[in-house]
Amino acid sequence: MKSTVVRLTTTATRTLPRWLLFAICIVYAVTGLFGRDPWKNEDAAGFGMMWTLANGSWQDWLLPNLAGKVITSSGPLAYWLGALSMRVFGGWIGPIGATHIVTVCLLCISCAFVWHSGYLLGRRAEVQPFKYAFGGEPSSRDYGRTLADGALLVLLGCFGLAERSHETTPEITQFACVAMMLYGLIRCIDKPKQGALCWGLALGLLSLAANPPLVVALLISTLVLMLVTHELRVKALFTLGVPVLTLIALAWPLSAYIALSSEASPYLHAWFFSNLRTFSGSPASTLFYALKNLPLYTWPAWPLAAWSWYSWAGLRRAPHIMIALSVISALLILIALQTHQTNRLFLLLLPALSVLAAFGLPTLKRGATNAIDWFALLSFTILSSFVWLVWIAQQTGFPTQIARNLTRFAPGFQAEFRPPAFIIAILVTGCWIILVYWRLARRPKALWRSVVLSSAGTTLMWVLLMTLWLPLVNYSRTYRDVATQIASRLPTDYQCISPVRLGDAQIASFAYFGKMRFAFGNEDCDVLLRQDTWDYGPPASLSPFVWKLIWEGRRPADRDERFRLYLRTERASKQKQRPQN
Repeated sequence: MKSTVVRLTTTATRTLPRWLLFAICIVYAVTGLFGRDPWKNEDAAGFGMMWTLANGSWQDWLLPNLAGKVITSSGPLAYWLGALSMRVFGGWIGPIGATHIVTVCLLCISCAFVWHSGYLLGRRAEVQPFKYAFGGEPSSRDYGRTLADGALLVLLGCFGLAERSHETTPEITQFACVAMMLYGLIRCIDKPKQGALCWGLALGLLSLAANPPLVVALLISTLVLMLVTHELRVKALFTLGVPVLTLIALAWPLSAYIALSSEASPYLHAWFFSNLRTFSGSPASTLFYALKNLPLYTWPAWPLAAWSWYSWAGLRRAPHIMIALSVISALLILIALQTHQTNRLFLLLLPALSVLAAFGLPTLKRGATNAIDWFALLSFTILSSFVWLVWIAQQTGFPTQIARNLTRFAPGFQAEFRPPAFIIAILVTGCWIILVYWRLARRPKALWRSVVLSSAGTTLMWVLLMTLWLPLVNYSRTYRDVATQIASRLPTDYQCISPVRLGDAQIASFAYFGKMRFAFGNEDCDVLLRQDTWDYGPPASLSPFVWKLIWEGRRPADRDERFRLYLRTERASKQKQRPQN
């Protein structure tokens, strides 16, 4: 097998301080999670599931639902974690902030698994740099730490990580499980028992957080990996990993079936088969969507990962290439087989892509490094300037054209000057200017130099958006105001609300902010809430009742959604309708 020659000196493996990496992860994870409402669409729906469990009975914990509506797209683990955090911390920081604590922890845990995955692979003998006759090459420990820093920076630099990793959805829990599974496979090489337990635990938790097709796909990818990569210890995976996986995966379905057999049977059947049907589509149906959105979502990880696969031509079956590639391949197949165009699985690609991309850094040409640097410098400087310009237009009304566009985008929005947010935005902008100056003036030779601006730029943009633009974004994506309006028009003695064409995010927001009681499949409800783009007239009435429109409205920032609230009233008799003389 031909080995790829990497020529490096110790100056190229200068590592970032641990405190700096830790601070970047914490700032990135915390920013944008507090001081806002659950946003449409998946964010509000996920929060609604957690809130239902936190305020529900033990039956709701076994069969998670959204204010009574059955949701089977994912397993219950993410909702358990959010509901548990609500019960523990909800009295101190509120239910919304409590769920975000889980999101912060899961994102930081994922970052830790990615870093350690890069570190373990970077210490392997086959990837070590060329040994000079008189020394000067880096040690395996320093080389591994440098590659681990690069993997983490690539992960934080991915465009798609920002919003998805800050939502209260099952995807962030699945993201952490995939990162843990990747680490477990790598750990199996030198410590088989520890790695097998970690792999089994990760896939077991993933089966509780996701759906059977995703777990089966990753299981098949592991089997293929065993056949291709001989360094992997197969015995430990079968004797320890598989039993742990099976025990955890069956714990919830069996418990639900034993405790609630009649209700659990159709629920579990839908959880298995409905998710199976979501991956039964033709590759052509979602291929265009993936080709259009996936490259930007996974930038800059995917070009570096592709270069890593190309540059390590003689070692493509080695663990540092093949382990990450097996996970990526399984997820790409699932993405191609989806029946609906969605980016929910895109997030799960990032841990493996980031680890694989890190091994492209030692072989990256100087011209490519400079191109990545200048792209990050120019793009993030221009974008951050635009964020500041829009904020200035909010506060002062100048430039007038931007201020007019904001008025059309979010009519009724009143901008307020928030000193803490302004100070944070000034600080991160100053840090960006200092970092750019350091990068251009010092011209560091460390391997991570080509991705440090990308990761810092993504962090800069996210912090600026979630400080300067947070009130505007929250105003345009929350259902709080419209839920309050609907709740104020409801009769105090109404029985239940029958929703018509309401999405999960709307049901969750209305139930939480408006304390509304929904019923699904119940024809006896005396209130009906309908979403229509156009006015199709009142719902069909059944004698002796008629539906009376009592409220109509929408969110100011959304022209497509229009809600109509109807109250069931008794039809007037002919005698009552006769005019008085």
